[in-house]
Amino acid sequence: MTFDRDLQSIQEARDLVAAAKKAAEELAGFSQERLDAICHAVVSECEKHAEELAKMAVEETGFGIIGDKILKNRLGSTLTWNYIKDMKSVGVIRENEADGITEIGVPMGVIAALIPSTNPTSTTMYKSIIAIKSGNAIVFSPHPGAKNCIIETAKIIQKAARSAGAPEGTVGYISLTTADATNALLNHRGVGLILATGGEAMVKAAYSSGNPAIGVGPGNGPVFIERSADIPKAVKDIFDSKTFDNGTICASEQSVVTEKCVEAEVISEIERQGGYFLSEDGSVRLSAFILRTNGTMNPRIVGKTAIQIAEMAGISVPGTTRVLLSRQTVVSRENPYSREKLCPILAFYVEENWERACERCIELLNVEGVGHTMVIHSRNDDVIREFALKKPVSRLLVNTPGALGGVGVTTRLAPALTLGCGAVGGSATSDNITPMNLINIRRVARDRRRETGIGGQKSGNAPAPVSLQEFSKSEIEAITKEVIRRLGV
Repeated sequence: MTFDRDLQSIQEARDLVAAAKKAAEELAGFSQERLDAICHAVVSECEKHAEELAKMAVEETGFGIIGDKILKNRLGSTLTWNYIKDMKSVGVIRENEADGITEIGVPMGVIAALIPSTNPTSTTMYKSIIAIKSGNAIVFSPHPGAKNCIIETAKIIQKAARSAGAPEGTVGYISLTTADATNALLNHRGVGLILATGGEAMVKAAYSSGNPAIGVGPGNGPVFIERSADIPKAVKDIFDSKTFDNGTICASEQSVVTEKCVEAEVISEIERQGGYFLSEDGSVRLSAFILRTNGTMNPRIVGKTAIQIAEMAGISVPGTTRVLLSRQTVVSRENPYSREKLCPILAFYVEENWERACERCIELLNVEGVGHTMVIHSRNDDVIREFALKKPVSRLLVNTPGALGGVGVTTRLAPALTLGCGAVGGSATSDNITPMNLINIRRVARDRRRETGIGGQKSGNAPAPVSLQEFSKSEIEAITKEVIRRLGV
């Protein structure tokens, strides 16, 4: 008897979870040292294959730049590992003798991981390492548009983990990539946590599954160039970020907002560094390529260079063009320039002062990307603080490139390719995801009543004992009632 492909894919997902569940039960008994040895072996193999997998990702998806994909692979492996290697995430992770509290890290079991096409190999590496570090097994659902490079990465990780002593089933991947297989994985009761990185639809599916989930949706981070900024450096940082892997990191800047008083200087610097301002006609022509008719980002422009995108729209630009910019005054979901654009395209807004710029940035975030990331270039600490207090983001990056700062390369944020958006962004956390997000913490709490008196004083400071004969019958009854009340008897 033969089965349809969708039925085969569903069964494959179920079998993978069953194998991962068995592996997770075994991993739960591993010491931190043993898990770290497996991670170290995985990281070494990822580093060894970083270039090969980067080339494979670009060839398969058509997104990004090979050299930048290599750096991303190192971010997802070596840089991540250097940050987390000394973390205690399983067994006794903290002890507080004074309070009588012991904290024990408990793995969640099976991690179901959705992998995007924009950062396919690096995200597979990163999620594997943080899952194994925290004693979990992991099953990948590859994006169909990056299936081959994701599976090849998973195979390399799988082999390295097994050779270092990981049980069979620690790392698994769906080879029959269908929507039904992904849904079967997300909804399987054997899954302990879903780690979803990708489009809004997939993240929504993860949160609707009934399983615990950490989902990360789109970014749409504005960057504000305030009047006190080092403008040449600000523009360089923005362009370095927006052209890194051709803008495929979701923390990259999407709109420039600046003040009227420095508009001319900002425009001059943008043009000097390879920015090209579209004419009104050019902006209209290009806008047709940014979104599809269903309102989602057009994959044809994702990860392409500014010159390639201009050619698609039939717009002639200088050969030195690095980033395309369009002057805008309106923010809405219908305006493609005020949405996420994972390529070297930026909207450009000018406001009268920083207060109005603050409002504009909030408008942009509320259209898309709320809770994610934004950037400010300023030397005015008061303005920076006001932005920090008011912006609905999980990361406010100061005087640094958005893409590289958000993932922890140019900042001391945790290196991560899954960036939480907090409750305001519909996410379970605002963290850069680390192994500590993939465990439960069991707390052992010891009785401390002997160390306090009835009035709450510590025993070391308690007054000398007194005889009950010094109290009247009514006073003894009152004290007895108070003790019973406090003990909850």
